[in-house]
Amino acid sequence: MTVPTDVERPPIVRPSSRAYLMWSVGLLAYVVAVFHRSSLGVAAVEAQERFSAGASAVSLFLVVQLAVYAALQVPVGVALDRFGSRVLLLAGALTMATGQLVLALATDVPTAIAARVLVGAGDAMSFISVLRVVSLWFPGRTVPLVTQLTGIVGQLGSVAATYPLLALLHGTSWRTTFLGAAAIGVLVGLLVLVALRDTPPGTVRQPAAGLAEVRSNLASTWREPGTRIGLYTHLTTQFSGTTFALLWGYPFLVLGEGVSPGTAATLLTLLVVVAMVVGPLLGQMCGRWPLRRSALVFAILAATVAVWSVVLLWPGRAPLPLLVVLVLVLGTNGPGSMIGFDYARTWNPAERLGSASGVVNVGGFVASLLTIFAIGAVLDLLTPGASTAYGQNAFRAAFSVQYLFWAVGLVGVLRHRRVLRERLAGDGVVLAPLHVAVGARLRGGSAYR
Repeated sequence: MTVPTDVERPPIVRPSSRAYLMWSVGLLAYVVAVFHRSSLGVAAVEAQERFSAGASAVSLFLVVQLAVYAALQVPVGVALDRFGSRVLLLAGALTMATGQLVLALATDVPTAIAARVLVGAGDAMSFISVLRVVSLWFPGRTVPLVTQLTGIVGQLGSVAATYPLLALLHGTSWRTTFLGAAAIGVLVGLLVLVALRDTPPGTVRQPAAGLAEVRSNLASTWREPGTRIGLYTHLTTQFSGTTFALLWGYPFLVLGEGVSPGTAATLLTLLVVVAMVVGPLLGQMCGRWPLRRSALVFAILAATVAVWSVVLLWPGRAPLPLLVVLVLVLGTNGPGSMIGFDYARTWNPAERLGSASGVVNVGGFVASLLTIFAIGAVLDLLTPGASTAYGQNAFRAAFSVQYLFWAVGLVGVLRHRRVLRERLAGDGVVLAPLHVAVGARLRGGSAYR
């Protein structure tokens, strides 16, 4: 079995200016996708009023959206390997624009759910398509850092949903706000069509795989422990921050902890800013110590569980400094989940990058959608008929469902890490204890034996 190419440490090759241009186009499409994805989260209270719906119904909008996103990851990955990033990003942008158009006109829950289905379907085509652009246009040593930057800069879409969209919603109307969101989606689709190219000039395009080969590649992708540890890494590190940012963070802060709407919006923005700072650092660390990525995963998981435990057990409302610490830690969740894609990239061949990335991306979003729905269900169970009057104790009980998913993810990471380390040992790569490896790397020696 071949050891991941990161271990070989080839000479650094600088990316071309055209690679950065292609990445910028794909990145803009992803920023807009995150904007569409996050747009309902800051409008959750207005959505309850517009559709006369409780927390379970509003959380169902996001659950359905994320369920569609997660369910389409593997099919989209297969389509991505066959048709390329340009076609998938264009289709995704136009599909999300259609979803926002439907939401702008919706006056009932079923229509709103249909709108979020379209948003979820289009969103499913975005991120892994940009990752494919990065993998094919950038040299291998730079891919972990650019992947982190993709995930982090993409979160500017959340900032756009938090401030400009919320301001537009409060200053105009529901219909005007989401019609504007639809128009943005169409514009970015046109940019992708005109400017994006799938591969560098001179790249030989492989013939399209037949159905039997597709099945074989999917089976090989799933059997690969590097893909599975990527999935569980994504699950373990992503869902808490995603749940907080997409829907329940704002109501938790305002209704549960009593902070002002402006402070809550600032805290959600801080989460994105922290992620933008942490992401490049994690990318550089993955490049330096590619076989120690699980240590980063465990550190992020431990910090997330610890700070949530303090917040949920705090007598009375948590003080603002503690909530700031919570947001700071949750800001590491998104960058941490990017490590999952780096596992998939280093343990799968190029022809399986799309499907491998799709499998990894399922983990965090399945956990997120289940957590979002469970939180809404617990809130309604503990506060029947209360609409938007959920109390602190109800939020504490609701957010406690996270512990189940943390446990599942941790077991998965530990199991598949053991398999990969046994494989490396068979190839003659024996990992030293972590503190020894770090010391050796800092001194310029070997971090592996």
